[in-house]
Amino acid sequence: MSRINSFPPVVTPHSRILILGSMPGVVSLAAQEYYAHPRNHFWPLMAELLGFDRSLPYGERIGRLETAGVALWDVLQSCERKGSLDSNIEQASLATNDFNAFFDLHPAMNRVYFNGTAAEQIFRKRVLPGLRTRQLELIRLPSTSPANAGVSYAQKLAMWSSLKNK
Repeated sequence: MSRINSFPPVVTPHSRILILGSMPGVVSLAAQEYYAHPRNHFWPLMAELLGFDRSLPYGERIGRLETAGVALWDVLQSCERKGSLDSNIEQASLATNDFNAFFDLHPAMNRVYFNGTAAEQIFRKRVLPGLRTRQLELIRLPSTSPANAGVSYAQKLAMWSSLKNK
């Protein structure tokens, strides 16, 4: 199994919300784009919540998130994983991103939304204990992954709507 690496954060100085995934899937890594799998609900949800056309080119979709003060990143900097499923991540291989440096550079960031359970669990177990004291609201949302088929798009939309309500 080879080591895979996440992407740099998508963030601006006025970002207030951070959406964290665990590690990009195979399709996203190949495309070098966050949430590139065509059945992932992330971009349709963001388009609906933030009022843009989900078929915009990737760079323009990223621009819409930035304008809305939304940043994207992953909890993991690197890991070993076969395929795309979080359940296939080799636990002994986990290397997290440097969140102390990230939050030092972005002191206005005050809310972290986890795109699924794995991102939240890894963050709480491996990042939070070493995070310098900081007021952060931590919120887990249902994964937008096509593997999370037990939660409908409508249910995801209702829960992800909390992004707009804060």
